[in-house]
Amino acid sequence: MDRVIESAARLGIELDADAASEWVAAMATESSGGDLVLDVNTGVYGHRVTMLDFQPEDLARFREMSTIVGFDDRPPQVLTALSISGSAAQSKINAFPADCDFFERIHIRADTREAACKILGDLIREKALATASGPGHRLWEVKFGTHQIAGTKGGQSIAKGSPMSWTLEEIRAGQMELILDDGSVKVVPWSDGEIEPGWCKLDWVIADKTRGKLANASNMLDPTWEAPDGTIVPLDGFLDPYFQEVYLESESIPLFSKLVKELSADSVDDYVDTLEHEVWKYTVKEPNFGKAARRMYNVFRMSGRYAEAAYLRELFDEPITALYQVAALVRTLDDAAGSGEAFEAGTMVAQVDRLIISAIQALDGPQEAEMVGHLLRLRDSLSARESHAEREDEMSGISAAALAAVNDYFERMLRAMPEIQAYLEDVARRAP
Repeated sequence: MDRVIESAARLGIELDADAASEWVAAMATESSGGDLVLDVNTGVYGHRVTMLDFQPEDLARFREMSTIVGFDDRPPQVLTALSISGSAAQSKINAFPADCDFFERIHIRADTREAACKILGDLIREKALATASGPGHRLWEVKFGTHQIAGTKGGQSIAKGSPMSWTLEEIRAGQMELILDDGSVKVVPWSDGEIEPGWCKLDWVIADKTRGKLANASNMLDPTWEAPDGTIVPLDGFLDPYFQEVYLESESIPLFSKLVKELSADSVDDYVDTLEHEVWKYTVKEPNFGKAARRMYNVFRMSGRYAEAAYLRELFDEPITALYQVAALVRTLDDAAGSGEAFEAGTMVAQVDRLIISAIQALDGPQEAEMVGHLLRLRDSLSARESHAEREDEMSGISAAALAAVNDYFERMLRAMPEIQAYLEDVARRAP
């Protein structure tokens, strides 16, 4: 810990040495216990490491959102286990989370895989239509299925094997259109998604009443099929581990326990390997040191490198990291502005005002002037209910400036700690 404290002091980071030492000690103590922890006061549960970063003060807020994003059980055929994940599940360290991320295990009992995929498709379409629009929410996009043929959609190239993205209008119609290489139009029915469900995810724009702002809420699904002989098969080809989730209802523990028994004995190593590949991607191939830092935090806390993890915890609380959420919030505001009267202009303008304050607190000089200028013009556009095309340049400028500032900050801070710099050099050399 001495090296952590020394690095933080040198960089001007306010690190509570006692709190950091207590967290490291708690991590070391928890590592000797069981993997699953249940909070008897709230009914939430999750991996012991994840639960140390969760604060129950946000629970009522997420449970309210779950009434929109969550799927209902239909016993005995369909059972579910809903959780929050990512930065939403790490509220103790993420002072400025960008999105409200949910993760749900959907377990389907059926005679055949085809029947299970049909049930999954029906569940997703019914959910999308039922939550298309309502007081304070609007469906934005659904991912379901894998493209079986290449083509073009909405001016964008679609590769064979890529995820199918569905708009609300396409879901209502039960089909989308794909322009093939020869110029012909192929009608792709919703049922084609049942062939290979692949990446299953639903996104909404939601009015976060607790925090008085708009947010993107997503639900990533992990669908599984249980055959008559008890065999469990992931419908997307991969059973997700459970190292970043906090499950919201203790009633789902039996299903959760049943599914995690199917995980490989090497699941922790596999999880770390996957994250290290992403660390390499975001520090070498496609530099985004903000994303890399979040993945490194999970690598360090799962592999016993608690001092490095404690250092990263402090970085996520610095004012400039508020800009990490800007790109996501700009996209959310743009989609909300295009939803007619679903969201009030005053709510969107107030949110931009908060982003302006965040930019002033985080930036200086030309960077501050550029960002505030873009945000002021976006504010005027939203207030006047202008079209997406009229504010596209401002959104691009805001996102680019925010991500550049965050990237520069995290790269500088990560490389300033000798142990993390050595780790980055090792990852670059190994190219996992």
